[in-house]
Amino acid sequence: MAKKKSPKSNSNTIALNKKARHEYKLFDKIEAGLELQGWEVKSIRAGKVNISDTYIHIKDGEAFLLGSLIQPLISASSHVICDPLRYRKLLLKRKELDRLAGSVDRGGFTLVATAMYWKKCWVKLEFHLAKGKNLHDKRTDDKDKDWAREKERTMKHDAR
Repeated sequence: MAKKKSPKSNSNTIALNKKARHEYKLFDKIEAGLELQGWEVKSIRAGKVNISDTYIHIKDGEAFLLGSLIQPLISASSHVICDPLRYRKLLLKRKELDRLAGSVDRGGFTLVATAMYWKKCWVKLEFHLAKGKNLHDKRTDDKDKDWAREKERTMKHDAR
């Protein structure tokens, strides 16, 4: 009989930016590849990534990921210079780049990274067109969440 393969975890998520949903109103979701160096891929496989204060900057017709922190492994080669905060180029098509640049310039949007994950053997970045929330917007969102939670509790107790 053939051996059964061990079940892999279905989660391909590397890192999440949970703060983005609280700080911004998110609109369009975009997926892009990342141009990474070898030591960065090894660190990502080890889970040493932080994208909590990450955003995307468009410069000279190219998109770059700023503020992401990929910690180098201790066992990295000595001849490789590891910069954990370097700008990482995003791999997007020209049409997408032009549309995003127009939204950022004319629409007052920001590009905020929300997730990094594996897709087959490639690292992908999910980011959104976003607008910043004001303090009163955050308060109303919190009130809505509390009301939804309270409504669920009452419905659960009423069903018994």
